[in-house]
Amino acid sequence: QVQLVESGGGSVQPGGSLRLSCVFSGKFFTLYDMGWYRQAPGKQRELVASLESGGTTIYGDSVKGRFTISRANFENTLYLQMNSLEPEDTAVYYCNAVLRQVRHDFWGQGTQVTVSS
Repeated sequence: QVQLVESGGGSVQPGGSLRLSCVFSGKFFTLYDMGWYRQAPGKQRELVASLESGGTTIYGDSVKGRFTISRANFENTLYLQMNSLEPEDTAVYYCNAVLRQVRHDFWGQGTQVTVSS
C-alpha cells in the first residue's frame, strides 16, 4: 500500500509563495505518475500539475508560469512550488499517485492553501 502525506499549506497574501510537499510511503516511488490537484469550495477537483515517471510535466492553464512541480526520488517526495499566488488559488491541495499498470490510484488527505489580504 501507498500513503501520501501533504504539508506546507497555510495562509499567504496575494503575490506570496508557498511550497507544498508530499511524502510517498511505499515501494517504487519512481514508477508512479505523480500529481497535484486542488478543490475549492463548491467547485470540482481540478488538475494543478502532474509529473510522470518519465519526466513529462503538465500544468493547468491557470497556474502556468507561476507553479513548478518537481520530485526528489531519493527522498520519495513530490513538491509544488507556488509563486505569485492569487486569491483564486485558495483551495485544498491534494497529492495523487498513479501506477496504471496495476491500477493503483492513491490520494493524500489534502492541505489547505488560503490566499487573502
